[in-house]
Amino acid sequence: MIGGNESCTAGPIPMSYLTCLTYILGERTGVEHIEDYLSYAIYLLWVFLPLAVVVLFPAGIIVLFYISILLLHIYKRKNELKEAYSHDFWDGGRQMLATLWDVHGRIWHGYELHGADNIPEGPGLIVFYHGATPADYLYFMARLLIEKKRRCCTVADHFVFRLPGFKILIDAHGVLHGPKEKCVSVLKNGGLLAIAPGGAREALFSDEMYTIVWGNRKGFAQVAIDAKVPIIPMFTQNVREGVRTLGGIKILRSLYERIRLPVVPLYGTFPVKFRTYVGEPIPYDPSVTAEELTAKTKAALQALIEKHQKLPGNIFRALMERFQTQKKDD
Repeated sequence: MIGGNESCTAGPIPMSYLTCLTYILGERTGVEHIEDYLSYAIYLLWVFLPLAVVVLFPAGIIVLFYISILLLHIYKRKNELKEAYSHDFWDGGRQMLATLWDVHGRIWHGYELHGADNIPEGPGLIVFYHGATPADYLYFMARLLIEKKRRCCTVADHFVFRLPGFKILIDAHGVLHGPKEKCVSVLKNGGLLAIAPGGAREALFSDEMYTIVWGNRKGFAQVAIDAKVPIIPMFTQNVREGVRTLGGIKILRSLYERIRLPVVPLYGTFPVKFRTYVGEPIPYDPSVTAEELTAKTKAALQALIEKHQKLPGNIFRALMERFQTQKKDD
């Protein structure tokens, strides 16, 4: 038996550290052929690594959501006692979460925001491409609040309002599901409003070709017309390389269309480079119909994708872009 003060490389036949560790474990535990068990454990780790990638990595975003919820509850309790922020109760809470998400975006994705000057000082409707998760949009909201001191309300899918514990996040950030009159009201009051017309369907069933999945949706265009505000297209580079979906499985698409819940598995949360590009505004034109404005917006968003995204998307290439020192032009 090797003593505690003896070197693994001592003696006429030096031992590798792995062999030494195996020998010591065998001596201490009394298990014969322990190296066979270790080899089997390593094999199981290799087999189940894809499962860890599928389940554990995307769960990190969910954990961050619930950390945000916990912080808001603490903030709410503290400021109810102090009766602070009488002008807007959630101001401090939004700033706190903006810092949390901005730090996460900088560290995990090297997040950059380009073209923020295209966002008007007054009201505007931001229309963006929806990745598998809304992480890139949350980074955008955080950066906008920190750098421009602008708050952006959001139109979300109905299932978001059913998620346990999310009510406090919805209240703090002014998340809407509609109706159209409420969206118009936000804009007429001088606010910014953001919507991904593709919604959950685009998030789950678009692919590495960054196909825009809007169907016949044009309600957002009518909102912009009724509120007499410009539409600002927005796209995040590599957003589908951050998290991928199994939306290509036909039975999952059929199931979604039946129950309208996000039942498609996700995998990834890869630390790829994220750059959000804000395009030039499409100005309000009273002579343009909702159908025409929808087509113009879709074309503007498609132009952003073609300019800033190499197609098809590639995870390895997106990871390597983290090490590029020269930024792309806006």
